[in-house]
Amino acid sequence: MKILVTGAAGFIGAAVTKILLERGDEVIGIDNLNDYYDVKLKTDRLAQLTSDNFKFIKLDITDKQSFDALFVKEYPEKVIHLAAQAGVRYSIQNPQAYINSNLVGFLNVLEACRHHQVAHLVYASSSSVYGANTLLPFSIHHNVDHPVSLYAATKKANELMAHTYSHLYRLPTTGLRFFTVYGPWGRPDMSLFLFTKKILAGEAIDVFNNGQHSRDFTYIDDIAKGVVRVVDRVACPQTDWNGNNPDPGTSLAPYRLYNIGNHSPVELMRFIEILEECLGKKAQKNFLPMQAGDVPATYADVDDLIRDTGFAPDTPIEVGITRFVDWYRSYYG
Repeated sequence: MKILVTGAAGFIGAAVTKILLERGDEVIGIDNLNDYYDVKLKTDRLAQLTSDNFKFIKLDITDKQSFDALFVKEYPEKVIHLAAQAGVRYSIQNPQAYINSNLVGFLNVLEACRHHQVAHLVYASSSSVYGANTLLPFSIHHNVDHPVSLYAATKKANELMAHTYSHLYRLPTTGLRFFTVYGPWGRPDMSLFLFTKKILAGEAIDVFNNGQHSRDFTYIDDIAKGVVRVVDRVACPQTDWNGNNPDPGTSLAPYRLYNIGNHSPVELMRFIEILEECLGKKAQKNFLPMQAGDVPATYADVDDLIRDTGFAPDTPIEVGITRFVDWYRSYYG
């Protein structure tokens, strides 16, 4: 089928596109190639996507006229929306970027999907939506009305916006809450990338919350496989949904949510220890308090994902970090 992937030059977008191409789909990939981080890393990801079935177009989802014109020309059957302004900490420094990309841009995606009868819209949400929740593991059936960063608030807003379009226009939508994605070709602003660079340079790493964090680190290949499994399973109404006791994760509309996480949280100090072993070098640690917008722990309940798609992430952190370090040494020499 013909699938549009927004954010195709991104960490997750490139990995998802690779799987789609390998199984024979036609992919239209778009990305604005902004300079939030190294543009060369983005273009090098795109260079790995060698297939006659892949077409890349430089385009910003906030440009409604160009985005609409793309749908008129290409008419994708399904859309995987991964383009967004990412990062919890950056949302405190530059909130306007999140409103423009994550809200205005997402509205343009919804409108295009609505008017061109897209069969299924799958979009990236985030584990950040769980915010102040402390009941673990995090479940899609939990209420998530207490975000602690603007980034999280925009992702929660995306879920609400998607539900509205599913309800009003019967547009099938599925939101995916990703849990701390890591691996080869990752984002330079994320902890594994930052730690590796500084440890190799002999610089101290910043360890927030005095190292008492735990995260459900999820390997990139598992994330990408999960996305593809979900895009094939078009969201359907939950016929026994009850407005007297509303379930946040399902709906009478064709609307679904899933967690995609490794469902096995790892303490930050253990994460650093494994990285030190892979690099053969100890880290100098600068222990700091918790940063604004951060949370102490994440842990994904993936029971719904397993039940509906038969898939669950399972790459051990030791394997994933080893693969990242091998890639990093190869890519940066």
